[in-house]
Amino acid sequence: MEPTGDPAEATIRQRKTQHSDNEDVKEHNGGVSTDPTEEWKRHMEGIKGELLDQMNNHLRILLDKAVNIAVESYAQEHKTKTLGTAKRSNGPVNEKKKVFLHRASLLDELMEVGHFQTIYHMFIAVLCVFVISTAAVDIIDHGSMVLDFDLLFYTFGQFGTVVWSWLFLFLYTLLVPYKVSTFWASLYPKSKHKILLSLCVGTFLLVCQTFALYIFPVYVVNHYRLPPASSSIVILEQVRFIMKSYSFLRETVPAVLKDESKEKNPQIPKLSSYLYFLFCPTLIYRENYPRTPYIRWKYVAKSFTQFLGCVFFVYFILVTLCIPVFKNMSKEPFSKKTLVLSIFHATLPGTFVLLIVFYAFLHCWLNAFAEMLRFADRMFYKDWWNSTSFSNYYRTWNVVVHDWLYYYIYQDLLWLLRKRFRGGVMLGVFFMSAFVHEYIMTLSLGFFYPVMFCLFAFFGVVFHFTLNDKRTGPGWNVMIWTFLFVGQGIQLCLYCQEWYAQIHCPLTEKTFWGLITPRSWSCRS
Repeated sequence: MEPTGDPAEATIRQRKTQHSDNEDVKEHNGGVSTDPTEEWKRHMEGIKGELLDQMNNHLRILLDKAVNIAVESYAQEHKTKTLGTAKRSNGPVNEKKKVFLHRASLLDELMEVGHFQTIYHMFIAVLCVFVISTAAVDIIDHGSMVLDFDLLFYTFGQFGTVVWSWLFLFLYTLLVPYKVSTFWASLYPKSKHKILLSLCVGTFLLVCQTFALYIFPVYVVNHYRLPPASSSIVILEQVRFIMKSYSFLRETVPAVLKDESKEKNPQIPKLSSYLYFLFCPTLIYRENYPRTPYIRWKYVAKSFTQFLGCVFFVYFILVTLCIPVFKNMSKEPFSKKTLVLSIFHATLPGTFVLLIVFYAFLHCWLNAFAEMLRFADRMFYKDWWNSTSFSNYYRTWNVVVHDWLYYYIYQDLLWLLRKRFRGGVMLGVFFMSAFVHEYIMTLSLGFFYPVMFCLFAFFGVVFHFTLNDKRTGPGWNVMIWTFLFVGQGIQLCLYCQEWYAQIHCPLTEKTFWGLITPRSWSCRS
């Protein structure tokens, strides 16, 4: 009895047999088929075989992925449940933990559909239109095409200072928290004065963190007067290293306490695992992560190319749609009509900037590093564009940061308060996130104008509690997008106005109130 084998191979053998029979008929009839109906039937049978082959392959791949995800999820949940009974007695370690799985980014899956590829092509076409319009204006004004990138070079200026300051932040975060934690972990089980040892080591590490990760980046940005993009790189890396080092300490210290309570030798993390964590696109530390079998270097090159294209896209939006409008606004008499019109004029470019920054960083940049490091969990965001509530939007817009806030701030505060005051804890997390966002904007732009903080901490909180998950239906999704459009227009308009007001009306005497009062309120040069 012959083995059945793979259905795809059986289909291929069947098609070869049909093709051989067809050739025999053709040779018997002088090379010409005498029955076109029979030949057409064989042709359709071949197409049917190809379709069945492709469907079998796709179905097999989907089933394999489903089985792997189910097995990994069950194993992780089972492990968490078995170890969760003694965790709360040893410190702020909660039962809910981030589970990393092998999954692709949502946009990568959607890009396999032709309709979503068309939307992507539309954005590329818009970029081409910006380039063509800029070139046409140069030809009309100067008689030749001159693509001026002086503003782009200025924005990323003093890049050498950015590089050496980043190296300092990286080396400190790699060596000091790791060495201090391993030193404490090696002495803690044998020490007779564990509280005093922990207090001394913790104070030393806190002082080091304060000077190296908090004061040093601010000093570099202010002392060297870095331009906006260079300042944002330093400040964003400062925040990233703070969150990474906190996650490492937050995961390793309770593990040492748990091992010590069970009279076991503490398991000290490997430096290679910590080094991998500093570069992989997650803020939750683990000794191991699910990994992909190989690196797709074409995908890496494509992601970095798209990221660079997004940088030029934002540049052309600012040069074409924003600078001509806001450059001379401070020289004109202020009126409510002008302010309202300028806000709604900034709505379209503000929305473009929002979508491009999302795609550039949360998709292209993170996926490029994930691919190079074979990091398998690519769920850096969810389908936030389908949100019908702001609470869902905040959870799905940036999953990487949301996970850190949820597992290390929200859950730990609930544990400390014994699961009371959930609303207050959620409000505290909102204000913390709003403060950090405004801190980044203030140091990146070089002036204090808390537009983002007010929109995030006040309007965002109100919308979060009023437009909650109970709201469903397409009308609520339209409302979410409307608020996003208007909010982006307000931010872009007010920040651009303040930027040029700082240039046109510099302070003659630096005072505290002069530094924190927006210059655009009084500047009329």
